[in-house]
Amino acid sequence: MAKYLLVYHGGKPAADPSQVKAIMDAWGAWFGSLGAAVIDGGNPVGSSSTVLADGSLVSGGGANPVSGYSLISASSLEDAHAKARGCPLLKAGGTIEIAEALDM
Repeated sequence: MAKYLLVYHGGKPAADPSQVKAIMDAWGAWFGSLGAAVIDGGNPVGSSSTVLADGSLVSGGGANPVSGYSLISASSLEDAHAKARGCPLLKAGGTIEIAEALDM
């Protein structure tokens, strides 16, 4: 099995505590459905910055900054895609970038 990095972008933050619970429950159910495929459930991230080629630092993370990540195992990109399609972030308007993590 290969490892795939799921990089989350966007999504809408919860407005009240009941929404936070519902969102956390949805993420828990999704991770539960993935079972042993979850290598590292990851975390949401704070605001990002970008280090440019000249070494300078720019705040904001670009046009579509990262909002979190997870690491999963999957047999192929298609399998990783199938697993990612159930992510609650998609229903909140976010997107997921998928990249195979290569062993070096």
